[in-house]
Amino acid sequence: MDYSTYVVLVVLFFFVVVDVALAGPKGAGNPHWHSASATWYGSPNGDGSDGGACGYGKMVDVKPYKARVGAVSSALFKSGEGCGACYKVKCLDKSICSKRAVTVIITDESPALTKGLVHFDLSGSAFGRMAVSGRSTNLRNRGKISIIYRKTPCKYPGQNIAFHVNAGSTAYWLSLLVEFEDGDGDIGSMHIRQARSNQWLKMTHLWGANWCIIGGPLQGPFSIKLTTLSKRVTLSARDVIPSKWTPKATYTSRLNFLK
Repeated sequence: MDYSTYVVLVVLFFFVVVDVALAGPKGAGNPHWHSASATWYGSPNGDGSDGGACGYGKMVDVKPYKARVGAVSSALFKSGEGCGACYKVKCLDKSICSKRAVTVIITDESPALTKGLVHFDLSGSAFGRMAVSGRSTNLRNRGKISIIYRKTPCKYPGQNIAFHVNAGSTAYWLSLLVEFEDGDGDIGSMHIRQARSNQWLKMTHLWGANWCIIGGPLQGPFSIKLTTLSKRVTLSARDVIPSKWTPKATYTSRLNFLK
């Protein structure tokens, strides 16, 4: 091999390596999109999940969750810490799929139907909206389809983060469900601070979007500190839960991550 041929081969190899490095995850040639599969459940034009593994209960049947909910396989569900995260999803078959993506909020868990591949199980409404006009039924009739997805900031206009005190909570065992979290949507850690205290106590992740603290007697009002799972952004809601709190009540803060 002469020297000029050797130089050409080295240059070509360099560009191949760079191209592979920049390609990122698979997804229609865009490194921000990832490949996955999708199905739908519930009624064809329905809201999908009735409750779900995140613990949002009947909230999934009303706005802003209504018809935008989705279940994901364990890679994105993350044992419940992925609850509340938002994703843009779109299908790939140009003969039936529109170019627009639908935004879904994670409220439930779904099994992975293909080993090693992320799976979304969408509401019938969300699944149908990926189709071109007039072809929603045809798309749903396919059952399982290939899609691409990417994470997107959650947006709840006019809503601040809220904390629902779960049934069964006492002064010795306090359980909270986090609602309407802008931005990352997910929760990586959660701390609570009692009245007349400077100490933040770490809460334990129970399941879904539910966290708890064991101790006591716990003295309100309580301040809550959230740290997101994706970007580790922190927000603190001071005295958001009053001293005379009651189980099954929801207390809304004055804050959200995108405000």
